Amino acid sequence: METVQCDSALSYVALSALFSGLVAHKLIRNKVKIENVSVSCLLALLLLEILCCCVFCSHLGLPLFVAACALYYVSIPVRRMLTAQGKTVLITGCDSGLGHALAKYFDELGVLVYAGVLDKKGQGAEELRRVCSSRLSLIQLDVTNQGQIKAVYDEVKNRVQDAGLWGIVHNAGVLGYMADGELLPISVYKQCMDVNFIGVVQVTKMFMPLLRKAKGRLVTISSMAGHSPLPGFAAYAASKAALTMFSAVMRQDLFKWGVNVSAVHPSGFRTNIFGSREHWSSQDQNILDNIMPEVKEDYGEDYLASLKELRYTMSTITSPDLSPVLDDVSHALLAREPYFSYTPGRCAYLIPCLFRYFPLWVYDNFAKQIFQIHRNILPRSLRKSKSNNKMD
Repeated sequence: METVQCDSALSYVALSALFSGLVAHKLIRNKVKIENVSVSCLLALLLLEILCCCVFCSHLGLPLFVAACALYYVSIPVRRMLTAQGKTVLITGCDSGLGHALAKYFDELGVLVYAGVLDKKGQGAEELRRVCSSRLSLIQLDVTNQGQIKAVYDEVKNRVQDAGLWGIVHNAGVLGYMADGELLPISVYKQCMDVNFIGVVQVTKMFMPLLRKAKGRLVTISSMAGHSPLPGFAAYAASKAALTMFSAVMRQDLFKWGVNVSAVHPSGFRTNIFGSREHWSSQDQNILDNIMPEVKEDYGEDYLASLKELRYTMSTITSPDLSPVLDDVSHALLAREPYFSYTPGRCAYLIPCLFRYFPLWVYDNFAKQIFQIHRNILPRSLRKSKSNNKMD
């Protein structure tokens, strides 16, 4: 009897090893990320293995476990891609950063790219003219300007005609400013909402007839901040949260039309979104000019000055390698079975998991260490209060 149980256990161990190897090979070959792996199913398989080995008889348990492993293996996504040739894609915000890199990347793949820029005579536009093929069309597109959106729509419609537009990549976005939410001027909140959210809605509504005709792809570049609170990002995070929910609802609305919707939530990548030191100085002055005297007194100008160093640090610790974002956007546009959510970059999947599934105090301490580790100064009133408490 003991020999039979031992042989049965060895059979389960051998099957588990074989199954693990096959799953790992398929995941690596298809570049499946952890967020697209059903961890709950894996845990269920482990529990089933224990039940089959310890509870069910060997002639029933083993086939049941094999069948469950086979079903899970089949469910793993397979990276089947469509051809890029002949696909027409509109990308916003191509003057610099991610949009600039995306325009080059898809042009090299053979996609017919409409690259929207704020300045057709700017440095970014000139570089795209120089390095990209004749397929790429530079278009003047401010996503907050309804007239420019309509002009671009007419131009694209005349070109694609009955084929429709295969894809839209909503990349244009602004960070505005990094500071405590109380300190940010209303103008920063409005700018973030206008560009990061309202602009996306306006472009989407205008181009949807062409997208539906092609049964194409709607891709939004949101942010990790769109579903995880990050200190200092009140205006930016609020606009990205609105964008994330808009994408989620549009996925449901457009399913009946055969249009796939994907949201990309990158972590920190080195682009021009953080701005320059000159920009930070002007924003610092803008804060000082707009906050109430009692707020300025409570925080202190030395605290406001420390924010500039925090922004500089954040801009330097971000990753210069944009390839994870390029690869995910490519999958969203050209995969036969695209995902709804992508999280390229360091901690882009970990941080939302901490926020959703762990106690808030765990997430708050983690966020404080990651995003405020270089802030060594408290607001003036808190420093005074702390000093008085020590004296007492």
